[in-house]
Amino acid sequence: MTPPTSAASPRRNSSGLTRDIEILELLGSPESFRSAGLGVTQVAQSLGRDKAVVSRALTTLAEAGLVERDEASLRYLPGARLYALAAYSAPSAIVHASRAHLRRLTQLTRETSHLCVLRGGNVLTLLSELSSHEVRTTGWAGITTAAWRTPSGRVLLSDWDEASLTHWYRDHGRDHALVGVLNPDAEPLGFPLLETPPPGTAPVADLESLLVELSHIRERGYATSDEELEIGVVAASAPVVDFTGRIVAAINVSAPKVRIGHRLDALGVYVARAARELSQHLGAPATE
Repeated sequence: MTPPTSAASPRRNSSGLTRDIEILELLGSPESFRSAGLGVTQVAQSLGRDKAVVSRALTTLAEAGLVERDEASLRYLPGARLYALAAYSAPSAIVHASRAHLRRLTQLTRETSHLCVLRGGNVLTLLSELSSHEVRTTGWAGITTAAWRTPSGRVLLSDWDEASLTHWYRDHGRDHALVGVLNPDAEPLGFPLLETPPPGTAPVADLESLLVELSHIRERGYATSDEELEIGVVAASAPVVDFTGRIVAAINVSAPKVRIGHRLDALGVYVARAARELSQHLGAPATE
């Protein structure tokens, strides 16, 4: 027969984890953020627990980086490690869900597709599905570029309000950098991979033109780029929405212009359809 202490142990551990989760949820509440954190006494009173027990639990959580204590006020808030875990888990789930959708889109269009997210002022490509053509655009996984310069970046900003966009553009409107390492073997016909168009040819050059372009994206449901970032390359992007109704990613298809010709808007329609299918997979609210 199993000793009673052994049978009780899993329940005791589970209960302890539940109590720790309740502390984390309380520290992440609007009440906590309004008061810049909660002290041990406030946490104990809110949860109806012994102050000494709560103090030990908070100390353990702080040692793990899941909560942080302000040494001046002695109040606790969610820690950096907790935010890092949350930030890591959401993109991982989207990447996992998107693989089949990108593969189908690439098979349908026969062009390279990408999954992108916003990181500050940049777009980060999380995943690429390469075209089967010998001459093709390369995979951009792990590469970042200034969001306002790309259709994916503009799609990712398209559900922001004007005040937030104005603040964001103030910080990032001068960003031009391309960060990462591209595969030189993928350079088509030996030409430089990033031969950029001359200045002044892009449709978005300032905050005003960005706002106009975002309005067009909302109306069409997708964004396009015609040799904007790279000579000879066109692209179309569309937003991916999660269960909260927020845009959390963008699907992008890039291709040599010589192959797409005047069918860039048709490509945008295909990309938007794929983005809607992925959004439904992520539990997005139904739209009319």
